[in-house]
Amino acid sequence: MATHRLPATPATVRWGTFSASHAAALTVASGDTVVIECVSGAPEVMPPPGLGMQVPPALAAIHDMVPRGPGHILTGPVAVLGAEPGDMLEVRIEKITLDTDWGYCGFRPLAGTLPEDFPEHFLTHIPVDRARRTCRLPYGVELPLAPFFGVMGVAPPPAYGIISTIQPREHGGNLDNKELGEGATLYLPVWAPGALFSVGDGHGVQGDGEVCINALEMCLSGTFRLILHKRTQDAPLLTYPRAETATHVITMGMNEDLDLAMKQALREMIAVICSRTRLSRQQAYQFCSLAVDFRITQTVNGEKGVHGMLRKGLIF
Repeated sequence: MATHRLPATPATVRWGTFSASHAAALTVASGDTVVIECVSGAPEVMPPPGLGMQVPPALAAIHDMVPRGPGHILTGPVAVLGAEPGDMLEVRIEKITLDTDWGYCGFRPLAGTLPEDFPEHFLTHIPVDRARRTCRLPYGVELPLAPFFGVMGVAPPPAYGIISTIQPREHGGNLDNKELGEGATLYLPVWAPGALFSVGDGHGVQGDGEVCINALEMCLSGTFRLILHKRTQDAPLLTYPRAETATHVITMGMNEDLDLAMKQALREMIAVICSRTRLSRQQAYQFCSLAVDFRITQTVNGEKGVHGMLRKGLIF
């Protein structure tokens, strides 16, 4: 198994889009490890010189040279040899490193969960102590960091064409799920040849909901092991993103209507339980009511998110 490195440069990133037509920045074999550098932030959210916070040279070059799209700066895509529609890509998040000593959080008019209450621009640059893995807010509160990547996804179905990174969908993308940190595994259905995995939108810390539209947005690098699971029967292995951590199995639902996102996450959890146990659908539905926690992932990306959390060891 080989280890590769993919830095964030104007040649290896794209700004704001997913597409099955994007050319791979790197091609790897199943089981290989890739260290992927990610940068975050448009020019208008960069810290002013007086704060002493350093902007990575790669980010400044990307601002100058990469056409700006509607969403996030993503590194990739990474193609996996042999991946075809109907397969499944297992993404093991082995390590996440903090690449800058600052991040930012803000909101803008017409965005966030309460745009009618906050019709203004508001931006805060937040210092990060990388050694202690904390950040300090201007009102004196220190928060422990729990970094993860807000955006992890493969190419969407080719029929979608070029789409924004803002809305999460069946290919993954802007999941904003804070459970997907170091040690977690994300499972993504493959929709296009090569799978074409991309990642970005580094978050230093975030609450469920991401209500104002930003987390602690910052530059991160991730070490990912990419494992391809081939389709073996008439049905695909997976049709929607799922995940797991050392302690939980996680299902997801995304929809403009939060009620429908909840129903999707619940249906996915019922399907997981039935596939791993001898419980009937009725028993699995009942068990979800007794033992599964459903949380609001985010409410700010158009397609809202809900994730179900089933603690391992209860029934499997």
